[in-house]
Amino acid sequence: MRSQWECLLQNLGEWQGSFTRLSPQAELIEDTPTVVSLTGLNDNKTIRQIVRFLPPDRPVEEKVFEYSSLGKGVLFFEGGAFSQGSIQLSPFAEFGAELGLIHGDRRLRLVQLFTPNGQLDRITLIRECLAGATTPERPPLQVDDLVGEWQGEAVTIYPDWRSPDTYPTQLRIERIGSDRLAQQLTVYSTPENPYQISSTGKIAGSLLYFEGSQPNPQTNQVMLLPDAASATCPQQVQLRQPFFLEVGWLLQPNLRQRLIRRYNDKGEWTSLTLVTEQKGIGS
Repeated sequence: MRSQWECLLQNLGEWQGSFTRLSPQAELIEDTPTVVSLTGLNDNKTIRQIVRFLPPDRPVEEKVFEYSSLGKGVLFFEGGAFSQGSIQLSPFAEFGAELGLIHGDRRLRLVQLFTPNGQLDRITLIRECLAGATTPERPPLQVDDLVGEWQGEAVTIYPDWRSPDTYPTQLRIERIGSDRLAQQLTVYSTPENPYQISSTGKIAGSLLYFEGSQPNPQTNQVMLLPDAASATCPQQVQLRQPFFLEVGWLLQPNLRQRLIRRYNDKGEWTSLTLVTEQKGIGS
């Protein structure tokens, strides 16, 4: 099994792409071309990261970072998928996280930020490919891309370094009329006692709103994004209500990955889960 540092090294290379800033209503605020290079130094014991912003109407902006260890707020999976961000929801402090997926020569990252009073503030979608890559960007995600029955495998890792958990999942999404969806998620974390979460959602253009129920009454918002991506989070985060932040990526019509960062009712970061799921034939 790779160490966390070795998992980070799966991200080495020159990644060409853009940072796309969006409002909570999925309105485009700004789209800036970027080049992000991660280079191993000192026999890969140190990483140098250079981020170049290349706005067409302003001077190039460059940020350089070097690090030889990982912070408490970051975890990596074997293939290089990762999340970094706040480890605790605190009153009067900005809160947020980045979630990143890698597939072949492309990378997808999502940053979700909340105001000090817990309101969703802005989202940044980062679409990247390795220099010289030929894999095209995928079309924007559509509601019908999600409809069907998805069989998955989930791997959960923990910030306290306990052993990872691996278990099957099943997600069923169906349309109800023209403007609503129903979804049912079954998690087989213990085969003899699987648990189910059911919810219905309203379709509003490129946004889906899933109403919560006890013990999680907050509404979760799903944003359908370019490159077959999706962003899921509450409209507001607050203490005494567990919540999660998620990025999804439709890699093929019948293959999807989701990366989920979970917080408990004390606002503490508790786990990171990578789900790889396939849609059944005929779904």
